[in-house]
Amino acid sequence: MAVTITKQAEAYLEALAAGLEIPSSRYDQAEKSYKSLGEWLQRDASIVRDHDPDIFVQGSFRLGTVIRPMSDDEEYDVDCACSLTRLSKSDLSQHDLKNMLGQEIKLYRESKGIKKPVHEGRRCWRLEYADGAQFHMDIVPCIPNAEDQRLLLEARELDAQFADTAIAITDNEELAYDAITDDWPRSNPRGYAEWFKSRMGDVFVRRRQQLLNEMRAEGVTASVEDIPTYRVRTPLQSAIMILKRHRDSMFADDPTDKPISIIISSLAAHAYQGEETIGYALLSILSRMEDAIEHDGTKYIIKNPTDALENFADKWEDNPERADAFFEWLKQAREDFSAAGRLVEHRRIATVLANRMGRDLTDRVDDGVLHASRPSSSSLVKAAGVASATSVPSVSFGDAPRTPKKPDGFA
Repeated sequence: MAVTITKQAEAYLEALAAGLEIPSSRYDQAEKSYKSLGEWLQRDASIVRDHDPDIFVQGSFRLGTVIRPMSDDEEYDVDCACSLTRLSKSDLSQHDLKNMLGQEIKLYRESKGIKKPVHEGRRCWRLEYADGAQFHMDIVPCIPNAEDQRLLLEARELDAQFADTAIAITDNEELAYDAITDDWPRSNPRGYAEWFKSRMGDVFVRRRQQLLNEMRAEGVTASVEDIPTYRVRTPLQSAIMILKRHRDSMFADDPTDKPISIIISSLAAHAYQGEETIGYALLSILSRMEDAIEHDGTKYIIKNPTDALENFADKWEDNPERADAFFEWLKQAREDFSAAGRLVEHRRIATVLANRMGRDLTDRVDDGVLHASRPSSSSLVKAAGVASATSVPSVSFGDAPRTPKKPDGFA
């Protein structure tokens, strides 16, 4: 399906995405915080030091899709995992692992003078930083699970290319939580991040190299491997950020049923086909966003691209209202952004999107940014086949029902 968008709408969506970005200092703050905890776990007196703890960030901070909170009362959620790399599932129970790491996190809190107590979640420990920090850190205890994951997937003739970074995690609602068993919940945040990066394709490679060149021109000594995914901004990342804010606004009064970020990010990444501009990527993604959703006659299936046995939509079967909410949101997002994409006046675009994106955000989109001269952006718009301001573009997603099909692959 042909997708067209005016130059003015493209410029507005670019500015909107910029308005959603968090300051680079927030990424630095998150990185500093989890590295500080990692150093604590490696100290001589640590009870987990001999297990070679490896702490790393996951989720939206790793993918570079974090968005500003809708209000100053909200906090950034920094998701981390801590793997005790020399342990295996035959050494201890989930309960033992979680308690062992929990002891060290509580000691770390005391050493840093953090006033709020450490909170135990279903799968993680939460560190609540001071009010001014405006973020908390969730740490998921885990151990390596590469060999078992590879055997599990290969036995079912499923793709195991990301198995090397698989982990087994704790979950205090699991029946086997207190037992020493091979039956642990599975995850693979590093593998997912690599898959996500692969979906950004050549666009990511080019933009990361461009960022490296700019850093070197300023005298910074670095290699391309030193630039994490979150430092690079691609149309896929920006489109996901816009979709997440649209979702947050639409479900502000219904947090239970709002589509979860992993579903939005996964479906968007599947749908992305290397579009070079934010607006063109956004509308193209929306036009085929449900293509990676399967239905086996009983339930919806959105496969984890690193573990085809995991269904990101597993909650939809017992809570069909969540599936309804997703498709309702997708329909609304298509209507809103297709309407905005036809317009040529920034004020009219803002009016269309204000209720869906938050008036505070649209008010913050500075006219100076919108009217700035951007030769590179103009050339990208032209390359993407974007309609000119004098044309009468049409973005139509059709009314005919669409049958979800199997995804064409994860790379």
